[in-house]
Amino acid sequence: MIFWFTGLSGSGKTTFSKFFINKLNKKIRKKVIHIDGDKFRTIFNDLKYSLKDRIKNSERVCKLADFLNKNGKFVIIVSMVSISPKWLNWIRKRNSDYFQIFLDVPIEVLKNRNIRNIYKKKNIVGLNIKYPKPIKNDFIFKNDFKLIYLKNSIDKILKNKKIKRKFKNI
Repeated sequence: MIFWFTGLSGSGKTTFSKFFINKLNKKIRKKVIHIDGDKFRTIFNDLKYSLKDRIKNSERVCKLADFLNKNGKFVIIVSMVSISPKWLNWIRKRNSDYFQIFLDVPIEVLKNRNIRNIYKKKNIVGLNIKYPKPIKNDFIFKNDFKLIYLKNSIDKILKNKKIKRKFKNI
C-alpha cells in the first residue's frame, strides 16, 4: 500500500505522515517506510530546486515507492510537494492500493506561517513555480494546524472502507 501526502511546503505533509505512521505501527504487522521528498533529494545530492530538478525528484520517489510496493512487504508513506501530475498519474495507474491525500492550505496562510522561512527563498512552488493542484485525490484536508484536526483526519483515512479491507489482508 502507498499513502501519498501532498501539498505545498509547510502544509503539514511530514507532520501528518509521522502521526499516521505511529497509528499504523500500532495496527499492522508490516514494516512502514516513510519517504520524505526533502530528505530523499539529499541522498543523491545532485538536484537543486528548479522545476526540472523537482520533477526528476518526483520521478525517483515514484519509482522507489512503486518498487517497494511491488515487493509487497511494506506500507509506504510518501510526503512530498509532488508538482508533477505525470508522475502522480503513473504511480496511481501502477498501484491499485495507492491513496493520495492532499493537504489543501492556501498559499497566503502558508506565507504568514512561514515555519522554516521557505517563502522567502527562490524557486518556491506556489510562488514562482506553478503548483498544479493534484487531482484524483482520495482525501482532501484543509489543514488548520490543530492537533484535533490532525487526529480526526487520520482517523477518517483509517476508517475508510476500502483501506480497512486492504488492511485485513495484511
